[in-house]
Amino acid sequence: MNRALATTPGGGRPVVVVDLGGTWVRVSVSGAAPRVYRGPTPGVAGLPALLARLWRRWRLARADLAALGVASRGIWTGRERRALARRLRRFAPRVVVISDVEAAYLAALGAVPGVLLLAGTGSIALGRDLRGHFTREGGLGPLLGDDGSAFAIGRAWLREAVAPARARRIATAPDAVARVAALAPGVLRRARRGDKTARRVVREAQQALATLAVRTARALRLRPPITLSWAGGLLGYAPFRAGVWRQLRGQGLRIQPVRPRATAASPSAWRTIFPAVTSSRD
Repeated sequence: MNRALATTPGGGRPVVVVDLGGTWVRVSVSGAAPRVYRGPTPGVAGLPALLARLWRRWRLARADLAALGVASRGIWTGRERRALARRLRRFAPRVVVISDVEAAYLAALGAVPGVLLLAGTGSIALGRDLRGHFTREGGLGPLLGDDGSAFAIGRAWLREAVAPARARRIATAPDAVARVAALAPGVLRRARRGDKTARRVVREAQQALATLAVRTARALRLRPPITLSWAGGLLGYAPFRAGVWRQLRGQGLRIQPVRPRATAASPSAWRTIFPAVTSSRD
């Protein structure tokens, strides 16, 4: 886990920020001529090829940039971060790779102790105490975790309410995780209209996310009220988020929800929170 924070070097040169999620990727360039790309995720393996295309399209040169920051789903250990950073060195003079939830925490809360709850395609809770120690709950991917995520909602809906033939087509597709997660917005809309099955699926997801946050806060022995912020497309939906807060309070956790200061995909946020190239134990 990166803990030291520093201002990005390079004066006024642009910073490029990549938010690599399980369904989508967003690439943002700061500077006088800001640019943004959003498209289906290429995954970690396909990221260098995507950046090479964007660098040609945008006529970017390595020497013209201050740094490249990558916040990636599925990246956690120091070894994983360093391996991807080495593959991206040709794009910028400084490359920093961190997990998507770490970037989201730093963008949302900075150095403030608390809990960041992330729910998009996947799910994870990351907490930080007064001494700067971090701990996490969840984040183990669709096979072992992602409780309460868009994927979990879509999977539950497939099991409960979709004809077996269609469910099998979705589940066996090459991009099955993304396709299953993409069902979540429709389930949320059905729940809002009163569909009993959808409401139960959504309520169970909210309970699961609340449990992640409760376990994180208790593992760090954070004092209530717990500063709590959020990230990810699922928690960006206010009615769903309000249900998670109700579940948290129902599980006995006093919380102080705090709107994120910025998003991990924002170059301006990275200029403020760019981690120094030092790491603690993984």
